[in-house]
Amino acid sequence: MFSFRYNYFLTRGVSQNKVQRLMLQRCTSMSWLSGLRELRPLLHLLLPLSIHWIAEEMTVSVLVDVTTSALCSGDSTCSKVIYINGVQETVVGIFKMVVLPLLGQLSDDHGRKPLLLFTVSTAIFPFALLVWHQSEEFVYGYYVLRTISNIISQGSVLCITIAYAADVVDESKRTAVFSWITGLLSASHVMGDVLAWFLPEKYIFVVSLALLIFCPVYMKFFLVETVVLAARNNPKLGCWAKIVDVLQQRYKSMRGAAEIVILSPTLRGMALISFFYELGMSGISNVLLYYLKAAFGFNKNQFAELQTIVGIGSIFSQVVLLPILNPLVGEKVILCSALLSSIAYAWLYGLAWAPWVPYLSASFGVLYVLVKPSTYAIISYASSSINQGKAQTFIAGTQSISDLLSPIAMSPLTSWFLSSNAPFECKGFSILCASICMIISLCFACLLKPDTSSSDDIEGSPETPLLSDN
Repeated sequence: MFSFRYNYFLTRGVSQNKVQRLMLQRCTSMSWLSGLRELRPLLHLLLPLSIHWIAEEMTVSVLVDVTTSALCSGDSTCSKVIYINGVQETVVGIFKMVVLPLLGQLSDDHGRKPLLLFTVSTAIFPFALLVWHQSEEFVYGYYVLRTISNIISQGSVLCITIAYAADVVDESKRTAVFSWITGLLSASHVMGDVLAWFLPEKYIFVVSLALLIFCPVYMKFFLVETVVLAARNNPKLGCWAKIVDVLQQRYKSMRGAAEIVILSPTLRGMALISFFYELGMSGISNVLLYYLKAAFGFNKNQFAELQTIVGIGSIFSQVVLLPILNPLVGEKVILCSALLSSIAYAWLYGLAWAPWVPYLSASFGVLYVLVKPSTYAIISYASSSINQGKAQTFIAGTQSISDLLSPIAMSPLTSWFLSSNAPFECKGFSILCASICMIISLCFACLLKPDTSSSDDIEGSPETPLLSDN
């Protein structure tokens, strides 16, 4: 068809360069629309997840005020709340190193739906506590429950969603679909920020809790499982024998997931890229709002404005820009450009000399958000169809090591430079230090040689795709 139209235009006297431009525009437009069409089988997954992300995001800017007012005795910020957040991230990072790969293996072995229901439901309990009361004791209780929730759900929800999408989407269209999914995540964050902007603070946690409860209920009744598990002949075992058998199976599965990543040059490279990028970016994210509050007196409204700027720009870049650029330049170029943008983002925040500079820095979110979809796409192409969950969550598990390490350095460093005892005047010095990790990640990305297609499937899989080739 394209060959016929190409020749047709040439016979009509249209220049060859102009015909090629027209064909290229048509191809990129079709690539963008194909990603949208491929989302139809994912409707009953993405609708509740969007609501879940909105519910979580609308609490982010308010949590800073709630935690500081409960723990800092009227001060705008204090070292206690920064250290508590650092401890929380460290504990989450320790356990996520094991839990994330385990959840990925379970989703490959026992289906996506039960794991999605389990991970999404954990977010309900910490916010229920804040709806009940926001005193110091309840805020401490919130941190405990939120830590457990983050261990189970942080990163795993999106990774299992990506694996679910890989089950039902043709390989050639995965990049476009992954960009639509991450774009939907950004759109949900914008909606959450807008709701936080307009809702009275006393109603935010109530509305968030209602939305969080709705999500697993909807998924329970409408979400379709994408894999059919093969029948297993399990002999009757005693209680202890069953426990030993389960532990042996989990160990073999985790060792297999590690071998999948380590033996693949692409996946091994992506693990290093993800580790250093997350080491820098998670360190910045953990302290950014407290830094802006202390340095420029930002409050809930300014936080919502910044997050809205990032969200609106990232929607455009992930939903429109990435599907158009990907056929032209490929995932590697997009990944390197996004990492370069994240470095500029960190440097502008770290050197911010006026209240308007954070807004300029936030505008780089339009590009650095492309790190995630390009990462998911490269990992997916380098993994076989039966190892999508294992590969995605194992590499996400390496990011958990970053979540463990970054607060150890960032929390005391940020607290030191925000205090009156700082060795020199640079409140964002810790953010500048975090940018070094992103520079290292960019160096590894430049050396990466992505696989152009998935590796061969391993025989003897316990699952078979149910909705593939849609």
